[in-house]
Amino acid sequence: MFRQLREINNRPSPYEHYTAADLWTDEHISSKMLEYHLNGSVDLSSRRTEFIDRSVDWIVSRFALNESKSVADFGCGPGLYTSRLAASGADVTGIDFSDRSIRYARNLSESQGPSVAYIHANYLEYEPGKLFDLITMIMCDFCALSPDQRRTMLDKFLTCLKPGGKLLLDVYSLHAFHEREESATYAPGFMAGFWSPNPYFGFLNTFKYDAEKVVLDKYTIVEETRTRVIYNWLQYYNREGLKEEMEGRGLVVEEFPGDVAGADFNPESHEFAVIAKRLDSE
Repeated sequence: MFRQLREINNRPSPYEHYTAADLWTDEHISSKMLEYHLNGSVDLSSRRTEFIDRSVDWIVSRFALNESKSVADFGCGPGLYTSRLAASGADVTGIDFSDRSIRYARNLSESQGPSVAYIHANYLEYEPGKLFDLITMIMCDFCALSPDQRRTMLDKFLTCLKPGGKLLLDVYSLHAFHEREESATYAPGFMAGFWSPNPYFGFLNTFKYDAEKVVLDKYTIVEETRTRVIYNWLQYYNREGLKEEMEGRGLVVEEFPGDVAGADFNPESHEFAVIAKRLDSE
């Protein structure tokens, strides 16, 4: 037991283990994730409905979306943004790793319209057959990627954009990083049965890496017949660091809105957004 508890509380090196796919491919967990997506009163898997509506209004206006524009939403989930963006008349594509979310989004598109092209794929490996005027990645998905994955993602954005095309994404701020604290918690059925339909004991260890500005939420789920560890890494940014990372891969940063609904930048906010572009000469 001592050895097991020591392993549960062990601090790994940054990105030593990476298990993000488990959140989207496990049958039970993906069903819980979809429940959170569709709960419009909380900011968990998706933003609150009121914010999504306001965000889409701003995106349509800011990027002049209409019938002549094409949009790709990387990490579209169950289509909460894509279904609304398509109402502008734009040609919209949604890409997501969760088969459950994509099936929900397709059913929504078929029953309510307007039509959206939904693709079940790991967006790190997605190869589009066309270029886009606008690419979005919302709910700070970019922060959940490892450094190598972020470089791959930025390279992909660059090659998926039309000349002059724009990228919009949001990230967690250094202010939010400084407010995070290391902790260790435990509970039977931790997070109200989120991790398994079977009885389990859940441990959450939160580690901070000051040099890298990274936080790890390490979940250890102990069931009768198996033990699983899920590593949820999150990168935190200031504007200078994000600009350096993006421009190092060939994208040009235009603006730092306070969020993806067009708020003014606030250094004390937990999040901020960035608009970058592919140069016409690319």
